[in-house]
Amino acid sequence: MSEEIIDRSDRLDVYLVAGGLYHNIDYARLELLKLIAEQPRLKVKVGADYSAIDEICAADFIISYTCDVMPTPEQTERLCERVRSGGIWFALHGTNSILRFLEDGRVNSPRDNPPFMELMGSQFISHPPIEPYDVEVSDPEHPLVQGIETFSVDDELYLSEMHGEHHMLLHTHFNGITENFADSDWQSDEARACMYLHPYGDGQVLYLTLGHCRGKYDMQPMMAEYPEPEFGAWKTDEYYELLRRGIRWAMGTL
Repeated sequence: MSEEIIDRSDRLDVYLVAGGLYHNIDYARLELLKLIAEQPRLKVKVGADYSAIDEICAADFIISYTCDVMPTPEQTERLCERVRSGGIWFALHGTNSILRFLEDGRVNSPRDNPPFMELMGSQFISHPPIEPYDVEVSDPEHPLVQGIETFSVDDELYLSEMHGEHHMLLHTHFNGITENFADSDWQSDEARACMYLHPYGDGQVLYLTLGHCRGKYDMQPMMAEYPEPEFGAWKTDEYYELLRRGIRWAMGTL
């Protein structure tokens, strides 16, 4: 009997990339898997990086929650082609981050992988100290955010370089200096994207910057124990609603 699967019925395959530094990846991975499990049609594979590039590109869509995890040039080319040819990617938090600590303690965000950042539609550059800020809805009629009111999060406020075309869905405002980062001058009244859609060829990326989390041991070896666990937007009902809608959007059922 042939083992070839001729008909998958209505099954959809998702690849979750969850890995990286300075965050409680275990927590984020578990919460995302629970949300994926709410959708009976989804079959999921999980990895900590982009090394399983064949499986990632074979999936119906990709979800990622990473920090300072970059694909190789060859993997970047494959990922770009996958989305360009009609692929779907729901990217979260630090997926667009490259971090390097300088001798003076500041953090630099080198522009080492322009093709990947063009795929993502942005590159993380800096954020002010974690403190509450308001997240506003940019397009109240869009189903990804329809009915969601302005809400407050105690999270990392992402300041990013934007690439390509965007349909902004959520935004906030920041005008000031981020002293802990090499690129520190963000004195502007422009809206800062928190969630946007980014067309890329025949495909599309949905990027949601919210969702910082950090546990007791996540800053090792720089410090033995982090003093206070952080859960950012994960403490809000709105964030979980956005994640659920993002998954349904990726499935084509929103």
